[in-house]
Amino acid sequence: MKFRIILAALMVNATVALAQNKIMVVAHRGDWRNNPENSLRAFESAAAMGVDVVELDLAKTSDGVVVIMHDQTIDRTTNGKGKPSDYTFEQIRKFGLRNGLGRVTRNQIPTLEEVMLALKGKPVKVNLDKSYSYYREALAVLQKTGTVKQAIFKAEVTYRELKQKYGTLIDSIIYMPIVNLDKPEAKQVIVDYLQNMKPYAFEMNFRSDTSSVLANNKFITDKGSRVWLNSLWASLNNGHEDDLAVEDGNTKDSWEWLINHGATFIQTDRPKQMIEFLRARKLHK
Repeated sequence: MKFRIILAALMVNATVALAQNKIMVVAHRGDWRNNPENSLRAFESAAAMGVDVVELDLAKTSDGVVVIMHDQTIDRTTNGKGKPSDYTFEQIRKFGLRNGLGRVTRNQIPTLEEVMLALKGKPVKVNLDKSYSYYREALAVLQKTGTVKQAIFKAEVTYRELKQKYGTLIDSIIYMPIVNLDKPEAKQVIVDYLQNMKPYAFEMNFRSDTSSVLANNKFITDKGSRVWLNSLWASLNNGHEDDLAVEDGNTKDSWEWLINHGATFIQTDRPKQMIEFLRARKLHK
């Protein structure tokens, strides 16, 4: 009997360890290689692919509708010109999103509400980038759609700045600080957050990979938070990036390097290839 109890405990511990070793894949601006970036189709395609998180960017129209747009203007990604705030929602919907070849498509600029409803109930979270100015409006959308627990808010600010700006609102959201590890105060920023709240994860960017936080981030995971690293641009990871893995076939110095430095989440511009890479190593669900 005692042997069975010990065996059962070992099996539970092994299952927990396996779950903790899984790497979660974040699709940057959705599946933008096959659909217009930040389009509803891009997010739905990424979710169907099996990613764990889709990343998108928030903006607001002149009449207060929260829409999805990365740039300060709509010039690059649509056949329109100007800022999202130059248009009412009705006006901005007349523009078509461009695909990767620059061709105007029938895809419209989506709203946050449309994205959350399209992904509601699916095993995928939504990472709200460029959202710091719109937390209240975004939270209202999430509450309306019943998707508060499916969204991740984030910002590159200290805990004190976050608390001063949003007060008790931060108790109602899933939150992830962005930390620039090249700054001398980076570790203290992380420590301050851990002392005052339980962040969902820490998104950590770096041009130099010599930070002590990269060498040892167990103090983060011991507190129940996760480590989020980016593989999409060399400027965010000192060259340990997607193209090195996919175009050069060098996963050792790219994706494997990030995993070996504690990544629980990896945000990528190559979600399909990363999922295949991780699953071949039993590191993805």
